[in-house]
Amino acid sequence: MSDMTDTKMVSRWRLILGQSAEQQLASNSPGGLSLTEEEMIMDRALAAIYDNTDGAAESGAAATGQRGAGQGKSAPRLAQWLGDVRTYFPEDVVSIIQNDAMERKGWKQLLFEPEILAAVKPDIQLVGTLLSLKGKIPEKTKDTARQLVKAVVDELIQLLQDDIRRAVTGALNRRHHTPIPSLSGIDWKRTIQRNLKNYDTDRRQVVPERFYYFDRAKRSKEWTVIVDIDQSGSMAESVIWASVIGSIFASIPSLDTRVVVFDTEVVDLTEQCANDPVDMLFGIQLGGGTDIHKSVAYCEQFIEEPKKTLFIIISDLYEGGNQAGLIRRMRELREAGVKTMCLLALSDEGKPFYDEQVAKLLTRDGTPCFACTPALLPQLVEGALKGHDLADLAKRIGTKGI
Repeated sequence: MSDMTDTKMVSRWRLILGQSAEQQLASNSPGGLSLTEEEMIMDRALAAIYDNTDGAAESGAAATGQRGAGQGKSAPRLAQWLGDVRTYFPEDVVSIIQNDAMERKGWKQLLFEPEILAAVKPDIQLVGTLLSLKGKIPEKTKDTARQLVKAVVDELIQLLQDDIRRAVTGALNRRHHTPIPSLSGIDWKRTIQRNLKNYDTDRRQVVPERFYYFDRAKRSKEWTVIVDIDQSGSMAESVIWASVIGSIFASIPSLDTRVVVFDTEVVDLTEQCANDPVDMLFGIQLGGGTDIHKSVAYCEQFIEEPKKTLFIIISDLYEGGNQAGLIRRMRELREAGVKTMCLLALSDEGKPFYDEQVAKLLTRDGTPCFACTPALLPQLVEGALKGHDLADLAKRIGTKGI
């Protein structure tokens, strides 16, 4: 190993372990230890979050040379600190440091200052924090908070929109691949009217000379998609993903999309979702109890053609309402022909937290329950619209099913 490589390695360990490890690292390094100007700025940024900043060392931290969580008061000049973090660290690391700053140092209140919020890197975890605090955000900060949320929403739409549109279009246009007319595409009203002259009095039947079919290019709202979203506190990131997905569904002409959120009450946010998913997010109240049964009962009114309806529940399934009623209603929907699924999580991070008993009962009755990352959702939607077995499809594409 060259001296230069060795020096860089020692410097990296110095940044990781903090100032308490400097003397030991320097004594064990042939080339000594000297941080560059850039590394010194990085070290100060890390020290503000991970070192003990109130003079009292964390138990064992100094002895081991490890950075501690620290509970000192927030540093002044936070905007400059945020700027340094965004300048000198990779984007994925910036998100981790920002979230640690809020969790370890209690800096959430500082997000209420417009100049501070404007310096923060937008990411989905931060949006989740803002949504959980939005009732406390002062008027002077609301515009800045909205801009930050919009930046994340726009990025997610850009990420998912093409794949979801392609999946839906591919599923609904599948009959174009065959010259054989489909029974489900017959315009029965027009066919009967045009063939009334061919009524056979003896057989008491209309004998059609010609069948008339809908022009698929002119048909709209072929499918109803209902997205039923649990807005309890633990579902923050899932709510963000779900609102984006709902807005994408709402923008597809061939889908009649309904977006509903629930805790112990049910709120229909379809209009807000179609117009602006950011408005929808700010209409969501994270926290409270959970009554999934009530939300499913509410959503049933939008099911006009069961076999052309996709019902997606996004929830951790911790039911505080009528659990037996929920299981029964979902079973009846499946028996009527509705395609149902439950997404336990719409997050790229962590393991889903859910009621295993309810998930198993729903899965038993034909509603597959699985953890699904947003990248895999288009394949599930396409499979549902094509009539595939969702439980089998979920296993094949790598989701974590029950």
